[in-house]
Amino acid sequence: MTFFTRLRWPLPLVSLCCVLLLMGCKKNLQELPAFTETKHWQAVVVTPAGSTLPQKYDALNNDFLPQIEAGQPRKLEFLPYPGNEGFIPSTLVDSVQGRPAAPLPVLVLCNTKEPGTVLEILPVGVLVLERDSELYHLLVAVPARPSEQTISPNSYSDFSARYPAVKKILEQWYLSENPRLPTRLMGWKDEQFAERLLQQWVK
Repeated sequence: MTFFTRLRWPLPLVSLCCVLLLMGCKKNLQELPAFTETKHWQAVVVTPAGSTLPQKYDALNNDFLPQIEAGQPRKLEFLPYPGNEGFIPSTLVDSVQGRPAAPLPVLVLCNTKEPGTVLEILPVGVLVLERDSELYHLLVAVPARPSEQTISPNSYSDFSARYPAVKKILEQWYLSENPRLPTRLMGWKDEQFAERLLQQWVK
C-alpha cells in the first residue's frame, strides 16, 4: 500500500501533487556548476543554431521564453543563428550601464541543440563587441566531446589558422543581426583571455 493510498486521496489530486513535486525538483540552470568533474567548462543552450527566434532563459520559472521587442516576440531580420547561443552557468557579468547582471554569454559551434541542453565545452576565443556603448564579450567554444564537434580547433591560433572564414562569418553576423542595436567590432581575444574572463565572473 502506497503513501497516497493510505491517505485515500482522489487520483486527480495525487496526479497534481506528483506534477508539483516534479516541477519543484527542476534545477535552475543558472545555478549549475560552471565546470564539471572532468574540469571542462559547461554551457547551457538557450537559442539553438539555425533559429531565427531569439530566446531568453527565465531562471525563476526554469523556462525558455521569446525575447520581446516592441511588445512582440523578436524575430531576426537576418540569417539564422550560426551556432548555439547560451550562457555559462554560475557566472554573473556586471553591467556598467545599470542593466541587470547576466551570465557570461557563449556561442557553441556545432549542430543544433535544444534549449536547455548542457554541454561540456572547449573555449577557443572571445569575440569582443561594443554594443550600445558597452563592451560585450562573447565566448566562442566547441563541444569538448569530439563526436559532437563539427569543427575541431584546439586553441585560438588553431581556430584562426584553420577556420578564418568562420571568424569572418561570426563577425559579420553579430554586426548585422540587430539593426536597432548599435554594434562595433572591437576584435578577438584568445583562449587564455577566455579562461581569465570565466574565472573573473564565476560566482
